[in-house]
Amino acid sequence: MRATNWVGDAVMSIPALRALRGRFPDAEIFILARPWVADLYRREPFCNRLIAFTARGLASKWRAARELRPLGFDCAILFQNAFEAAAIAFVAGIPERIGYARDGRSPLLTCAVPTPRAHEIPRHERYYYLELLHRARILDKVPDSDLIRLDGATAAREAGVQRFRQAALGDIVIGVSPGAAYGSAKRWLPERFAEAANRVARELGASVAVFGSKDERELCASVTAAVAAPSRNFAGETSLAEFIELAAACRVYLTNDSGAMHIASALGVPTIAVFGATDDAATGPTGPLARVVREPVECSPCLKRECPIDHRCMTRVEAARVAQAALDLLK
Repeated sequence: MRATNWVGDAVMSIPALRALRGRFPDAEIFILARPWVADLYRREPFCNRLIAFTARGLASKWRAARELRPLGFDCAILFQNAFEAAAIAFVAGIPERIGYARDGRSPLLTCAVPTPRAHEIPRHERYYYLELLHRARILDKVPDSDLIRLDGATAAREAGVQRFRQAALGDIVIGVSPGAAYGSAKRWLPERFAEAANRVARELGASVAVFGSKDERELCASVTAAVAAPSRNFAGETSLAEFIELAAACRVYLTNDSGAMHIASALGVPTIAVFGATDDAATGPTGPLARVVREPVECSPCLKRECPIDHRCMTRVEAARVAQAALDLLK
């Protein structure tokens, strides 16, 4: 299976991978994934082996594809939509190559599946991956699944608890992710993240862990500095595997629409997600322990990277509302 390149998309493909394992319980399922998403699958029972895809240039990608040949794969299922994914499976000599008919790659596929049109399938993106298996006749029907979960959550949580103790943050920790890779339009105000975290921390007697990429270090530092409770800025300090463990150990998680949101929710952590520019019906967290906070404004969801006006979808969301949503969820 060729994994997607974005963490959020990779999480939303998990129901399809679980369904694939259910359909073929004895199959060896290898997942070819970029290093920054590979650890998402490491503890999951649907994955027999991970293959890190590190190739960059054309020559490197050609070599990587040729190196797959001796493994003797029977079938490649391409969750990644790119032409490259089909080309690598073709060069690797995999006899069955299944993927959506996109990006001009149909001639390289043995089963080029028509891309679902709007309103043909439920809006949430997890159904996009499930429908690929359905239309390829791997699944008789799309399972009615409203929950994305990581089976490795318990083991991850145990490891994360120890990491938090070593960091002197104690056993009750609030996770905060104030960043978002897609663009600033998805970001709630950092000072309001701090204000909401402060209120929840006071109620729970908790500490606060702030997470982000190395490029978000300064943003996360501003949030950490405004938190009155014991806190630490982990931005740029954790691998994906380490982040999964720490997120799993959080009592509650406050976040924008981001990869961190998808992971926290899939781990079964109570998750409050602030949405504005994006559509929570399509890419929101799932399950009974997830809540979306958004302000209905006439221009949202716009799906823009940067807000061209006054960012009203985010500035009208008050910190008290997010904090209360977290406390209500914990009840």
